[in-house]
Amino acid sequence: MRVAVIDGQGGGIGRHIVEQLRKRIPNLEILALGTNALATGAMLRAGATEGASGESAICFNVNRVDLIVGSIAIMMVNGLLGEVTAPMAAAISTSTADKLLLPIQRENVQIVGVPKAPLPHQVEALVSDIERRSTQDASSI
Repeated sequence: MRVAVIDGQGGGIGRHIVEQLRKRIPNLEILALGTNALATGAMLRAGATEGASGESAICFNVNRVDLIVGSIAIMMVNGLLGEVTAPMAAAISTSTADKLLLPIQRENVQIVGVPKAPLPHQVEALVSDIERRSTQDASSI
């Protein structure tokens, strides 16, 4: 399974996701896609397999992975303090890859019915879901 972790700004959330994925699923192929080089670098230092930065890289690679993960802001135009462009949001949302999104509610969008939880708990749930999916994929081979 090939997973794209998308993040921006300083890459802190993406770094945390990559660290936990690498710990729990060491052989997972992780593609770090940053809206900027700083975010990509943070995810690469955390253990991503490879990385790329910017609008073109994100738009090109979201259809070359099985799963896209990040905060819900990656699918919002001007998400991540304006770093997500309209083409990025369109490419991510229309990608045929499954998407697992953290309901981080920093933008002016509230997700009704989703309990607020600390980021480490959200990442734990995300990693557990990916671990379950990777186990299912391995058993179907």
